[in-house]
Amino acid sequence: MTIGPGETTRKLVNRLAGAIYASPLYRLTLRARVPERLVRLPPPAWPGDTEHGAAVVAGRLVCAGRTIDLRRRDWYAEDLDSDAFAELHGFGWLDDLAAVGSESAQRRARELIAGWLDAERAWHPIASAPAVAGRRIASWLTHAKFVVDGADDDLGRRMLRSLTRQMRHLSRVAGSGEDGLARLIAIRGLFYGACCGIGNDRMAQRAVKLLTNEIRRQVLPDGGHVERSPASQLAALAALIDMRDMAEMAGLEVPAELPQAIARMSAMLRFLRHGDGGLALFNGANEASPALIEAVLARAAGPDTRAAAAPDMGYERLAAGTALVLTDVGRPPPAGFDRHAHAGTLSFEFSSGRERVIVNCGAMASADAAWRFAQRATAAHSTLVVDDTNSAEILTAGGIGWRPEQVTCTREEDGGNVWITASHDGYAPLFRLMHQRRLYLSRDGDDFRGEDTLTGPHVGSFAVRFHLHPDMQVSLVQNGTAALLRAPSGTAWRFLASGGKLELAETVYLGRRNEMRRSEQIVISGPISNGAQIKWALRRITKA
Repeated sequence: MTIGPGETTRKLVNRLAGAIYASPLYRLTLRARVPERLVRLPPPAWPGDTEHGAAVVAGRLVCAGRTIDLRRRDWYAEDLDSDAFAELHGFGWLDDLAAVGSESAQRRARELIAGWLDAERAWHPIASAPAVAGRRIASWLTHAKFVVDGADDDLGRRMLRSLTRQMRHLSRVAGSGEDGLARLIAIRGLFYGACCGIGNDRMAQRAVKLLTNEIRRQVLPDGGHVERSPASQLAALAALIDMRDMAEMAGLEVPAELPQAIARMSAMLRFLRHGDGGLALFNGANEASPALIEAVLARAAGPDTRAAAAPDMGYERLAAGTALVLTDVGRPPPAGFDRHAHAGTLSFEFSSGRERVIVNCGAMASADAAWRFAQRATAAHSTLVVDDTNSAEILTAGGIGWRPEQVTCTREEDGGNVWITASHDGYAPLFRLMHQRRLYLSRDGDDFRGEDTLTGPHVGSFAVRFHLHPDMQVSLVQNGTAALLRAPSGTAWRFLASGGKLELAETVYLGRRNEMRRSEQIVISGPISNGAQIKWALRRITKA
């Protein structure tokens, strides 16, 4: 990969900044008056995962797919990759301990914070990164009442001293570091600290200014988040709600863009949900907890509306009867916002009521670089793949290299029937091929059809993949020319195809936190010669 002048400059600046932050003199600049107490507490925490919290109580913390034995934890050991290290030092898992709420959960939280304080460094490239420091500050403040035993608790005084140092550092770096959602998380930490009395008015005003700028950069006109991930949509909306509520509690004036952004993002979050209440699996998202999503939407306190379309975020939603199709018809997110982006252009998901039928593989935090790469690949999505090659270049360090530049989509509706025609040129640089996909959903939702067309001179092979949710049962019928799908409810669907060979293959489902489930996929494969055209249909044959 060639590094451009801008990136080279950033690397040099980061190295220089790191040398300054690591110096003994920098620690002296973090000294400031320590408040005797907090003047207020932040808004309530979001619902945590009690199962994960119980595991932490038992001494096992899972961070970015890595299980950490808390009984022998060296906070700065080099046995963790950067994502796991950041999650460990961010303390977001305090939500899960607080959800357990027992004395043993409180004791574990106190032990872990005390251990971190014992090992605290003035600066560390990951532990002191803006997003990590911001998450840690917000988590400590949010759970102060759960963790601290009264005004005379020595741990509480130690936390205040540390928070004062952390805030001094964060106030200098909150607008830098990783872009996108990570920057909002950093700003929230600065916002919380200033409003809770760890800092001053100047820090609060800086947080407001940074927030205003990021809303304008990150929230698209249709209410989508610039990273184009349903998971980022949820997390960014939660962060904005947190800051709005914190500002109201502190009597701090916020920009008009904030409530407007919350309203638009709430409508888009509803747009991105399946009938089971979870999120669609695009660009690094997993299902997320329906209870968390409901809590975020409830606290948004806006009208109960769903976005009608997502032209800026780049998704289409086809809904009829109990059937729902969500499809990616946008370009990958822009550079700087694409660290977790997937090469899934024109992929789709199909659900019926509360049952997911055809899905993307999703994303699971993993310490294994090969797994992180594989789940971002085009083959991990329900779309067409040429010569087992990704439709966008996946960079191993995160982000997207070459990518589809021309992604088009038109939508037509007639009497409740709806169809879209979309195309992308992601395979043009390598193979001089264009991929067009047409999707049709009947007015009753019982007939879902598609047509994939490749045009161009390339000679090779294609595979159109349809990843099935692991709860679905599938078998080939009609001498292998069709497939029968059965859902747990008893609903059955027949899958038909022409233009290629139909077969079943193994796949995995990564749609739930820290969980990998085996599943199956339907694959239509064949040669490419003077293009190719593949037609397929999914028709309901029995209802529950």
